[in-house]
Amino acid sequence: MLAKVLGGTVIGVDGSVVEVEVDLTPGLPMWSLVGLPNGAVKEAKDRVRSALKNSGFPFPGERITVNLAPADIRKEGSAFDLPMAAGLLAAQGRIEPGLLSSYLVAGELSLDGLIKPVNGALPLALAAREAGLKGIILPPENGPQSAVVQGLEVLVAESLSQMAAFFNGRAGLPSPERMEFADLDQEPQADMSEVKGQESAKRALVVAAAGGHNVILSGPPGSGKSMLARRLPSILPDLNFEEALETSKIYSVLGLLNEGRPMVLSRPFRAPHHTISGAGLIGGGSIPRPGEVSLAHNGVLFLDELPEFAKFALEALRQPLEDGLVTISRANLSLTFPARFTLVGALNPCPCGYLTHPTKPCRCRPHEIRLYQQRISGPLLDRMDIQVEVGPVEVDDLSAPPQGASSSELRPLVARARAVQARRFSRSRHFVNADMTPAQIEKHCALDRQGQKMLDRAAAGLSLSARAYTRIKKISRTIADLEGAERIESRHLAEAIQYRGLDRGV
Repeated sequence: MLAKVLGGTVIGVDGSVVEVEVDLTPGLPMWSLVGLPNGAVKEAKDRVRSALKNSGFPFPGERITVNLAPADIRKEGSAFDLPMAAGLLAAQGRIEPGLLSSYLVAGELSLDGLIKPVNGALPLALAAREAGLKGIILPPENGPQSAVVQGLEVLVAESLSQMAAFFNGRAGLPSPERMEFADLDQEPQADMSEVKGQESAKRALVVAAAGGHNVILSGPPGSGKSMLARRLPSILPDLNFEEALETSKIYSVLGLLNEGRPMVLSRPFRAPHHTISGAGLIGGGSIPRPGEVSLAHNGVLFLDELPEFAKFALEALRQPLEDGLVTISRANLSLTFPARFTLVGALNPCPCGYLTHPTKPCRCRPHEIRLYQQRISGPLLDRMDIQVEVGPVEVDDLSAPPQGASSSELRPLVARARAVQARRFSRSRHFVNADMTPAQIEKHCALDRQGQKMLDRAAAGLSLSARAYTRIKKISRTIADLEGAERIESRHLAEAIQYRGLDRGV
């Protein structure tokens, strides 16, 4: 007898509905699994056999053929345990097939028949909705994250026998509590007012947040570079529902969403160590998985001790910085992951760190300094819109109580500037000034005669590349947006030029 159950797999960060076909035919007992399964899917045979027996169901003593369709898509993960078990029960006539075509079923089985959580429940729920299914049946731990998907019935089952009773109409399955996005609480964040001194660096971060610009902070050890970077998410606008859902899909695929917090509610902040591999930073593997740049999607990626990162890993950042996505190709497939983030890099001016310190002498030799600074290539440095020198904190600032604007005061300024940009780019796929195309730069970043002369002199004096030249225009536009100005004025341009500190040889 043939039975069909709907399961699902994750391809990249998107879910895909998979039809699990189970056929029982007379013959010697044998299990045949086809449809490009990986190791975890192949091992389901032993888990399903024990789960069925320990749940009071017999395991068929016939030839079993299981097909995962479409057969040309690689299947991975343990989420196929539950649909395979349901298919076996349906093929034996022990559950009614009427509802099987209406629900996507996903879950890992333990040997005693209980259902364990799986990764990627949120993309699977979205795939079920897009396929027009009535609902999805998941383990209880995966229920809350899938319940954020509107227009889909989400049910949770604790055991195989409970799921079988539901399909036979003998009992219902509970639904997790649906929490409205507006009612979910964000995680507490560090506040910008906790950083003492460094007012110019704080201003640079406000500009970066307002326009989505990448930042590089250069200064001696202990000057507050890491503190500043970790507080950048606190002044970024709150995630809207679409951004939160897009980011949460990535975290769901990697199993980083917990039961108590079904969605990513705050702007992500990722700070990988400089020993990370290229695959860990960008993403990769035989079956590509998202890397740190995708985990930072819609948030901040902080690379401390920037010159210490592997050169290959740093150069691989060029595509996501330009396109907001990462494409990873393998022999059998090519996957694209979202990776739109604000990059913040921190570095010392020299190996010992005290080249620019006003009182502590630098112990490095000139060629050591040159080699250290050359670890960051010119093309990557060009893509860092705002380059700021962070000096040591004065003793008076350390002993004084916290001063300066708090994150709650700075965030509305950033939000207003972002709202201006949202209206400006309402008919394009861009969201912030940092993403402007050449045509948009010509339209929205026009300079008067005095401003054009100022920019031309700066370009000649600093030997700016064409990319750096246009990025100064973008920063000027952002500074004007923060002030609510229609046109870019000379003071906006002057502030933008002074943010090219490393071009001046700092």
